[in-house]
Amino acid sequence: MNSDKKRFSGGLQRETQELGVLYEITRHMSAPVPLEDRMRKVLDVLHEKMGMHRGTLTLVDADSESLTIEIAHGLDDQAKKKGRYKIGEGITGKVVEAGEPIAVPNIGEEPLFLNRTGARKDFRRNRIAFICVPIKIDQETIGALSVDRLFEGNVSLDEDLRLLTIISFIIAQAVANYRLREKEKVKLQFENVELKRELAKKFHPTNVIGKSKRMEEVYEAIEMVSQTRSTVLLRGETGTGKELVAHAIHYGSFRSKGPFVKVSCAALPETLLESELFGYEKGAFTGALAKKLGRFEMADGGTLFLDEIGDISASMQVKLLRALQEREFERVGGTQTVRVDVRVIAATNRDLEKAMQEKKFREDLYYRLNVVPILLPPLRERREDIPLLVAHFLKQTSLESNKKARYVSDEAMAYLMNYYWPGNIRELQNAIERAVILCKTDTLEADLFPIPGEKGHPAAIHFKPVRVADAPPGENSSLASAVEILEKSLIQEALRSQGGNQRKAAKVLGVTERILGYKIKNYGLK
Repeated sequence: MNSDKKRFSGGLQRETQELGVLYEITRHMSAPVPLEDRMRKVLDVLHEKMGMHRGTLTLVDADSESLTIEIAHGLDDQAKKKGRYKIGEGITGKVVEAGEPIAVPNIGEEPLFLNRTGARKDFRRNRIAFICVPIKIDQETIGALSVDRLFEGNVSLDEDLRLLTIISFIIAQAVANYRLREKEKVKLQFENVELKRELAKKFHPTNVIGKSKRMEEVYEAIEMVSQTRSTVLLRGETGTGKELVAHAIHYGSFRSKGPFVKVSCAALPETLLESELFGYEKGAFTGALAKKLGRFEMADGGTLFLDEIGDISASMQVKLLRALQEREFERVGGTQTVRVDVRVIAATNRDLEKAMQEKKFREDLYYRLNVVPILLPPLRERREDIPLLVAHFLKQTSLESNKKARYVSDEAMAYLMNYYWPGNIRELQNAIERAVILCKTDTLEADLFPIPGEKGHPAAIHFKPVRVADAPPGENSSLASAVEILEKSLIQEALRSQGGNQRKAAKVLGVTERILGYKIKNYGLK
């Protein structure tokens, strides 16, 4: 009766001990620390709570198909290096090969036990039990968990084997989750690289539409400035493609693998703009519940694009000047100086020189921004690019809206070439998109472009339409020929409308008198 009571009491004590051990191991395995640290904690718990010594986690090396000790309790690095086995070699190798556990009551009498690590000096004299269980993910054995147990009469190896099998399952689940996360991480990294490659391709200067002389000058400037660290100031009217050029500079530079961060300075009030640029510390103001990084920090190692820089307030100009000069700043509500490596590209459609005269824009900030200025021409000064842009936007919009529009009639093209385009490329793109949506055939007609004349614009040019719709999109020779015909016709009509006065005709066409004279001579119009 007493023996049964003792046996029952001992069993209850063992179960309670095991539950405590499993709880602690589960807690460690779910901690937000590296997997290696978590598994080391498992071996520590087995040693401290269960008296299981020299706990070892051995994993299969997929490349060499061998077993190596990854984590061990009570073994130095030299001993761990010695603990390398072939699958099927020794007790651990047999466990991994068969996928079944092995419990050896006395390793001194077991010929399969190799003691390769040399950690057990007198194992043939001392009665040491050795327990090894496989670690499996689904049906794949990825390694083994083993421990030493000093032989004691009151210890059941079956109980130890059961406990270690449960623990090996917990480890396997942690390894499986780790592998899944690593696989997802690799996938995301690959997708990120592919996305950056696509962005670089999209914003490469060769994909900026235009072959006019003015755009060739822009391309040359992009190529030269991309290889430097200098601050760039993009000047030009709204809709001329300043952001596209900023992207091209970034992706053509050594910073192309870094971030490209954009800030629209005109879209935010002064208080929000400061925290947006420089970030803020927790508690800096009402609602600042946590620290927030600013755009300067986000762009570290890459490019920061400050759009509409001419719209910032006087106080923000002072703060921005320091960040540009020193590449350092403090977050709002903070005292620690933050240093960044950022290439700044700014853009504006404002007359900064006039703003300086009116004391609305600081001279020192202007000179800091205007290191390398690039002027983007308005569309009216590069009319020869209009057919190229029209063909590009027509194809793009037709695909996106699933429409069958493929051509532009002669009258419609003449209308587009004749218009002043105060909104530049953006207005042209919107006009094409609207026309494609309203078009019921495969050809855009002039009545789909209800662009009214505006006061203050140069006189309209009226001419007989020429044949351009027959040139299939994508055939450069046909398109170049169509551009030449249109340009020649435009010049002839401009000269006629201005009574042969080249200066006035050049103003109407939006080009310099020198360029017009060159084209007149080139086309033999005299």
